Amino acid sequence: MKILVTGAAGFIGSHTSKRLLARGDTVVGLDNVNSYYDVRLKRARLEQLVGQPNFRFIEADVADREAMPKLFATERFDKVIHLAAQAGVRYSLENPHAYIDANLVGFTNILEGCRHNKVQHLTYASSSSVYGANTEMPFSIHNNVDHPLSLYAASKKANELMAHTYSHLFGLPTTGLRFFTVYGPWGRPDMALFIFTKAILEGRPIDVFNEGRMRRDFTYVDDIVEGVIRTSDHTAQPNPEWNGARPDPATSRGPYRVYNIGNNQPVELLYMIETIEKALGKTAVKNLLPMQPGDVPATYADVDDLIRDVGFKPATPIEVGIGRFVEWYRAFYKV
Repeated sequence: MKILVTGAAGFIGSHTSKRLLARGDTVVGLDNVNSYYDVRLKRARLEQLVGQPNFRFIEADVADREAMPKLFATERFDKVIHLAAQAGVRYSLENPHAYIDANLVGFTNILEGCRHNKVQHLTYASSSSVYGANTEMPFSIHNNVDHPLSLYAASKKANELMAHTYSHLFGLPTTGLRFFTVYGPWGRPDMALFIFTKAILEGRPIDVFNEGRMRRDFTYVDDIVEGVIRTSDHTAQPNPEWNGARPDPATSRGPYRVYNIGNNQPVELLYMIETIEKALGKTAVKNLLPMQPGDVPATYADVDDLIRDVGFKPATPIEVGIGRFVEWYRAFYKV
């Protein structure tokens, strides 16, 4: 397969590209390498990919309305794995236009490229943040998700709706994947695990929101990548039993699917911090604070549909995953 991976310099995108190359696919990696966080980390991820015989990197922005149609017409991809996005809940409170450009304009360009160039299957990153104000646990893909609590979440919900229209109107198979708190080696510096590890090693206090009582379905990056590739291989199909009188949000009469990818075992933030402390051999100084705007108290993924359809369930224990992250962090930053 010839596969476009957008966000190839990113955390999940670089891991996904590496796994696809290892199994023999040809990968074209796309990324604008923006400065949302340390560009040196993004370049270091790319260094692991560039030079491999079946990999080619293109530095471009998915929101570029001239570059994207040319890329699709020239390359003729078999499949697309779209992981490029403006991430971050809190950043969306400060810079909303970045989310419109990357997550809405950029996603439109991806959909149009797939539509006009006979791409077999578009797999794209959604987010657990779409569940927003939902309180029924675990979060099910069959539940309504019409109450997002941040613009980031709203943009990801919009992606699912946009994908559905292309599946319905043009028969484009699309699968959206709602990721739950991804962590692991090469992770993002704006995520809690990275922030806490750096601060504890430097002897600085850490800000612990909601006094550490938040619960997250921390999902190890290798499990996310396995889910991404398995769903990409499992082309979305119409649901012949879909009923407009009782519409199922996760399926359609068109070739459209949505899945959760989460560890299915939510962990309290304080336990996550204890696990980091054990891995580092250092105790954190905690600054307990109230909940931040846009945050939700808990996430918990129902992954029954993922297990049934693609035969996979994330299962890496947080103790193992954090240990691997700390090992990588120490080596990469020479701490």
